Amino acid sequence: MDAMNDIKKFRDYLLLEKNLSQNSVEAYVSDIKHLYEYLATKNTENRLTEVNLDTLEQYLVWLNEYGITARSQARNISSIKSFFRFLVYTGALEKDPSLLLESPKLGRKLPVILSVEEIDSIVAAIDLSKSEGHRNKAIIETLYGCGLRVSELVTLKLSDIFVSEGFIKVKGKGSKERLVPIGRVALHEIDNYIEKFRKHLQIDKGAVDILFLNRRGKGLTRVMIFTIIRELTRKAGIHKTISPHTFRHSFATHLIEGGADLRAVQEMLGHESILTTEIYTHLDREYLRQSIMEHHPRR
Repeated sequence: MDAMNDIKKFRDYLLLEKNLSQNSVEAYVSDIKHLYEYLATKNTENRLTEVNLDTLEQYLVWLNEYGITARSQARNISSIKSFFRFLVYTGALEKDPSLLLESPKLGRKLPVILSVEEIDSIVAAIDLSKSEGHRNKAIIETLYGCGLRVSELVTLKLSDIFVSEGFIKVKGKGSKERLVPIGRVALHEIDNYIEKFRKHLQIDKGAVDILFLNRRGKGLTRVMIFTIIRELTRKAGIHKTISPHTFRHSFATHLIEGGADLRAVQEMLGHESILTTEIYTHLDREYLRQSIMEHHPRR
């Protein structure tokens, strides 16, 4: 079997049939390339029919020796299982050697959360005298106010904003669309940004409908959003490890704290499983304790 050809077909399968995002596809493909690197050391890279459960378990030992964390190992196993299922599906293999491969036990890692006061301090750190200041303020308010992923933010379009209805249309993982409420604060800052920054740009023809643009009239990259947030966090004097996703975590946690229905939060975040959303209930034990003390007959 040809390794590069296997990987190319797997990549196409993930993109076209499984409809995964480009970032997810690249992560899966990277994991499979690491597997092939290991198999090359065993002289079996072109004989996947010889790979069995013991081979894969030895591969996990190899990863562990290189200091790969349990969480990264779990992701590798997910990639491997998908790859071998694909090979069986296409008829390249008769049996799936990864069927009984077990993931390492993972503790639930609670995400870093910003308080409302910390978010306010980040917004206050924005220099509105600079041309891009109003854009950056609109970015923060939209990230936090709508709980978006960074990939959803940078692809958000002007035509996705329904002002009178108070919703935006978001294209999430796997190109699945959802409607997310947007508040007056975020809409106000978007209006300010359009009037004071966007309208004065010479916009690239491929970015006419993209909401957030750089000075050259092109869409912002994920890296640029990370850079903006890192700089604002530094200016605000916050010493937590912050990323764009932190605002999404904070959005969800503050909704749960305010008594929002878990299913509604799941819908707004675009989570396929309610179990993913439930992590935010662990961040608000005091709120749950208060609910029990106030409403349970045996309090």
